[in-house]
Amino acid sequence: MRQVDHFIAGNSPAATRKHKIWNPSTGEVQAEVALGDASLLDQAVAAAKKVQPEWAATNPQKRARVMFEFKRLVEENKQQLAELLASEHGKVVDDAHGDVQRGLEVIEYACGIPQALKGEYTQGAGPGIDVYSMRQPLGIGAGITPFNFPAMIPMWMFGMAIAAGNAFILKPSERDPSVPVRLAELFVEAGAPEGLLQVVHGDKEMVDAILDHEDIAAVSFVGSSDIAHYVYKRGVAAGKRVQAMGGAKNHGIVMPDADLDQVVNDLAGAAFGSAGERCMALPVVVPVGEDTADRLREKLIPAINALRVGVSTDKDAHYGPVVTPEHRARIEQWIDTAEKEGAEVVIDGRGFSLQGHEDGFFVGPTLLDRVTTDMESYQEEIFGPVLQIVRARDFEDAVRLPSEHQYGNGVAIFTRNGHAAREFAHRVNVGMVGINVPIPVPVSYHSFGGWKRSGFGDTDQYGMEGLKFWTKAKKVTQRWPDGGGDGSNAFVIPTMG
Repeated sequence: MRQVDHFIAGNSPAATRKHKIWNPSTGEVQAEVALGDASLLDQAVAAAKKVQPEWAATNPQKRARVMFEFKRLVEENKQQLAELLASEHGKVVDDAHGDVQRGLEVIEYACGIPQALKGEYTQGAGPGIDVYSMRQPLGIGAGITPFNFPAMIPMWMFGMAIAAGNAFILKPSERDPSVPVRLAELFVEAGAPEGLLQVVHGDKEMVDAILDHEDIAAVSFVGSSDIAHYVYKRGVAAGKRVQAMGGAKNHGIVMPDADLDQVVNDLAGAAFGSAGERCMALPVVVPVGEDTADRLREKLIPAINALRVGVSTDKDAHYGPVVTPEHRARIEQWIDTAEKEGAEVVIDGRGFSLQGHEDGFFVGPTLLDRVTTDMESYQEEIFGPVLQIVRARDFEDAVRLPSEHQYGNGVAIFTRNGHAAREFAHRVNVGMVGINVPIPVPVSYHSFGGWKRSGFGDTDQYGMEGLKFWTKAKKVTQRWPDGGGDGSNAFVIPTMG
């Protein structure tokens, strides 16, 4: 059986604990990953401490050249990475290509680090006094990433952190760890010193070790909200800088004037793509008015029934299996819960079986109507191929629903009315808004981050926000007196007037 090991500078100790890696399409265990502990993390930190000062002292242009070469190598190996990713996660290969590509876009932004790191300068801030600022690396950063984007989210984190001059230790999900290890191998091949980017595997024991380690200055996390809150509190208590992105329940508002054919096409991808296992999926659609709801439902049913569920290598499949048998059971339990709460199961994906792959972890597309805000199945994240219809009375109701939800990651509005779209974007209490865009993930030179229980900490991922997170600002006030040492040019502190 294939073994997935840690990627650290030096020798890894023999693993005493291991975790199964499934092939979600077949239901077979295809590999095992070694789980580390605090002593293994100590080895990784020691290696990072050796190389980080010299890397930080390397000029930004040379660091950028490593990022450029890494980008080239990832593009050269993209098909291999996508196939490996799909085999462990279950998403179809086309989706896996997107996973890699969206991570690469942040690497592209990081290639511009010489420009991004330029500070500010004020000449003549006082008599003969100039003030300037610089951004310096923190030292060693760490990232704890989820199973659903094993290429994109690690690159979101380590791309900006390393370009800024830090060393980085990545702890990916133990469910699909092979692609993060391969990315680290390519990073060394690109010219980075060994120890600059390392990968350690583990469960809660490793997470706690990262959060408690005194030499790790900052931690970035993406995962469920309860764990994000835990990571944030424990990391901050240990004196670290922490950004922790949590779960989501993104809403898609459909105004009466929306192009329903386009809405249905967008929802098919946004709600069911990647089996709904993404924090920017669109699992709740909110038609405004009963007439809009009825017309939308009529169009949704045939479109959802036409979705093809297949193995990850099926080029014609719209989506593949979910990641583990436990997650499949959890999704089906949420459908059970919604039905018991009074939701109408319009299309039922429970018990779905794919001919020839009966042991795979498949969930059929599911459509629930008459969902109300008091239902637990509405309040919590399902993270599967389930679309819920929550009917809104009017525009005010449509603004209120996502604004009052515990999660505030993303939201979309579908309309032809510019005034309604502008008003909605201004008023809704959510961090990322799409206007006729179903998955409003910002491009790499902006930043990603939700509000409320979707994000803990005050700095977002990647872009300039990411650069600020992985650096600290130093402000310098300088004066070069030209006097002869008689004190005639002594600096006098100005009084507060």
